[in-house]
Amino acid sequence: MTRYISDTLRQQVEDRASNICEYCLIPIEETYFGGEIDHIVGIKHKGETVLENLALSCQPCNRHKGSDLGSNSAITNILTRFYNPRIDIWTEHFQVNEDAEIVPHTEIGEVTVRIFKFNEFERVLERQGLIELGFWRVR
Repeated sequence: MTRYISDTLRQQVEDRASNICEYCLIPIEETYFGGEIDHIVGIKHKGETVLENLALSCQPCNRHKGSDLGSNSAITNILTRFYNPRIDIWTEHFQVNEDAEIVPHTEIGEVTVRIFKFNEFERVLERQGLIELGFWRVR
């Protein structure tokens, strides 16, 4: 298995995501730290470097996720996987409230919001500004 992502594969991931973080939906060109290619299932968990296992991620989402696959749910304390942009629909797991916080609807949403730190103060402020400017929306 390899970590190497070719320029062609990187471009395919970015194009498929419309250059938007597939986890928190921030436009990559509007975020200070830019975007990274994430292995949804990390290499150490036998995830492959193929289009189906790659997602475009903003730097904060990718750093908070790391190679983790999930976490214990705060609701049931049962190990629950993270949101997977290849198999899940964003609006089934999350919504955005009037304060620009991402609110989970499911246990998958809860562990993802908490571990990826979607609602850290600075991230919410950034999202509020982008919403006001019309640059952030649920797709």
